[in-house]
Amino acid sequence: MEANQKYSILAADDERANLAVLNRILSADYTIFTAKSGEEALDRAQKDRPDLILLDIIMPGMSGFDVLAKLKESPHVQNIPVIIITGLSSEEDEERGFFLGAVDYITKPFKNGIVLARVRTHIQIIHQMRMIERLGLIDPLTDIANRRSFDNHIDVEWRRSVREEKPISFLMMDLDKFKSYNDTYGHPQGDVLLKTVAKIFSSAARRPSDLAARLGGEEFGILLPDTDMENALYIAEKIRSDVEVARIPTSDGSATAATISIGAVSTFPQDGDLAKDFLAKADVNLYNAKNGGRNRIYSGE
Repeated sequence: MEANQKYSILAADDERANLAVLNRILSADYTIFTAKSGEEALDRAQKDRPDLILLDIIMPGMSGFDVLAKLKESPHVQNIPVIIITGLSSEEDEERGFFLGAVDYITKPFKNGIVLARVRTHIQIIHQMRMIERLGLIDPLTDIANRRSFDNHIDVEWRRSVREEKPISFLMMDLDKFKSYNDTYGHPQGDVLLKTVAKIFSSAARRPSDLAARLGGEEFGILLPDTDMENALYIAEKIRSDVEVARIPTSDGSATAATISIGAVSTFPQDGDLAKDFLAKADVNLYNAKNGGRNRIYSGE
C-alpha cells in the first residue's frame, strides 16, 4: 500500500470495553473512530467517511442490522465495506448480515490475530480496488484525469451548478501544430511536451472542484465550477502565457517551445440545458482560436 497512507476504521459497539479492545488491537496501523450507538454510527459514517466499518449487531435502540440497512441506502457511504461483530455461535446473525451487504464477520470475544487478519484482508481489497479505479480514471502518460474521469466530473458539477444557480466555465485547449512538432522532434519528444503542458494545466486547477483532463491526443480541458467568464479568461491567459514561455527539455540538452489555443465558455446552466451543448460551444470557440492565428483565447465575447 502507498507509503504514509493510514486507512481509517469506524468501530461501533455499545460496550466501551469492546471499543477499547478494538482500539488497542488496531490503532497502531489504522486511524480509529468509535461510536457507542447505531444512531452515532450512522452520523460518524456520514461525517468521517471511514474506509472500513466494524459494526456490532446487538445494540440498544437501533440495531446493527438497522444501521447496515441504512448505510446501504445512502449513496455517500453505501460502498464502505462493513464487517459485522457477532456472538461466538450466531450463524443466523452472520447470514442476515451477509444478506444485508456485510463483507465479513468477527466473533466475540475478540482474538487479536483474527481481528487483525480480517481487517487487513479487507483493507488490502480496498487498496487494490482504488488502484484499479485510479488507473481507469488517470491518463497514464500525463498523470492527470482522462476523458472518462472528466465526463464523470462534469456530470456532477453541471447538476450542482443547476441546483445552486452558480456559473460553470470550461477551457478547451489544444497544442498548436502538434503533428509538425512530432514530425520534427519525434514522438518521444512529443510525449515530453504533453507531460510538460499537463503540469501547467494541473497547477491551474487549484480548487478541489477544478479538474484538468487530457481529453484525447493533444487536446486538454479544464473544468472550472463556480467560475464566471471574467475569472475563466484570467486563468486561460495565465495558462496560455505559461505554455508560451515554457522550455521543453530535449535529450541533447537543448530545449524547444510550443504554444496552445484555447476555447473558453461560461454559463449559468438551467434545468433542461445539456452539458454536451456547452462542450460543443467550447469546441467551436477553440476552432475559432486556431483559425484566428493560434496561441490565443477565443470566447465569442
